[in-house]
Amino acid sequence: MHRKRLPGDTRVTVQRLGRLLSGMMMPNIGAFIAWGLIASLFAPAGWFPNEHFAKLLHLMITFLLPILVGYTGGQMIHGSRGGVVASIATMGVIIDSTVSMLLGAMIIGPLSAMVLKKLDQLVERKVRPGSEMLIGSFSAAIVGAVMALIGIAGAGAVLAAIHSGLAAGAQVLIDTGLLPLLSILVEPAKVLFLNNAVGHGILNPIGYIQSAQSGQSMIFALESNPGPGLGVLLAYSVLGKGHLQRSAGGAAVIHAIGGVHETSFPFILMQPRLIAALIAGGVAGSFTFWLFDAGFTAAPSPGSIIAYVALSTKEGLIPALAGILAATVVSFSTAAVILAANREQASAADKDLPENLGQGMTGLSGMVELEQAASSSSVVLQTAINKIVFACDSGMGSSAMGASIFRKKMKEAGVVASVTNTAISDIPKDVDLVITQKSLTDRARLMVPDAEHISIDHFLKSPAYDDLINRLKNQHAG
Repeated sequence: MHRKRLPGDTRVTVQRLGRLLSGMMMPNIGAFIAWGLIASLFAPAGWFPNEHFAKLLHLMITFLLPILVGYTGGQMIHGSRGGVVASIATMGVIIDSTVSMLLGAMIIGPLSAMVLKKLDQLVERKVRPGSEMLIGSFSAAIVGAVMALIGIAGAGAVLAAIHSGLAAGAQVLIDTGLLPLLSILVEPAKVLFLNNAVGHGILNPIGYIQSAQSGQSMIFALESNPGPGLGVLLAYSVLGKGHLQRSAGGAAVIHAIGGVHETSFPFILMQPRLIAALIAGGVAGSFTFWLFDAGFTAAPSPGSIIAYVALSTKEGLIPALAGILAATVVSFSTAAVILAANREQASAADKDLPENLGQGMTGLSGMVELEQAASSSSVVLQTAINKIVFACDSGMGSSAMGASIFRKKMKEAGVVASVTNTAISDIPKDVDLVITQKSLTDRARLMVPDAEHISIDHFLKSPAYDDLINRLKNQHAG
């Protein structure tokens, strides 16, 4: 008898698949941005054209970046051994290709590591003592060589055709003016914490193919545009009440300048009809990018206005800023209408927030203290807490801010514990307590089922933090 699949199971499966895709790109963002900056500055159409410096571009996009992506994908599956084998296999699909094989690396890398992992499991208990290094080295070498040869023999050509087809399809959407309509799918996915999967896992690899071929791509801006979320936050700062209004302004600063779009998600999920404002803003921004031919050399990541300025092409800078402005204005206008029509509901939601929500913190973090208080799970007293992890999808955005704020609270309270932030897929097994946003808690429990979990709506403020501080105080006093 098969267990009935629950909605939460589907959500976790989709999020895990998305994490696999985005997880191969995000650790290498620095390398992609480096390539984009070099292109923006020294490519023939750059700010300071330099043929000698521009020689880096072809080698990086053809070899370095796909191999980094392949290695990271292999490492996610089977550690450093999987990464090495994946790198060898990636060379096989690169060697005869005329396009950047980023998507090919995202396929062949994890697949090669999976083959090695299965082989290691088969021979694990059959290896005689003293021959582990010999067997381990040769098994990795053989799997890597075979997968590379498969890539050269035919898989590379198939993957190259897929690459070219996706790039051509994206170009058709641009040429026909249909590209902005993708925002109808992209914007709701972002609010469901699939922003990294959609951006880094699907859109950006296609964008890099286009950028390598033509020097720029508009695809990069579909998911990363800060305008739609910024418009909603500004609408809250004008039409919200009490804590919501005070919190929205600071959240807007972090959203637009820091590029941490997750700060807007709780505001939107508080009134799901605001997703319409995101879609409207996304369509308006993408249409403006298309209308004025905006272009980016690499993905603006995180989706900050600063990143947009740094990675826009010389001719595309003004169109890029215009696209952000258009998205913000349209999103703000739409959100303002929705909030005005539901003012009583917004007021009721605000009354449920704790009275001291805006007190006790200063600076930028103090401006974004938003939490739907009823959302926090109660802190269950179980074991001594020495290692606390804040976890989110990427491990670099909202969880980093949450960990920073909680460390500040611990310092003020005079308590000590290890507090770090990480991606859900990288949560250490020896953690005592994991803090995640509600929609990600199921995934976190799968990673560390024996740890204690606290589920909240927003990392930047939660009543559970104060409960946990009191618990740590009692623990140290005991």
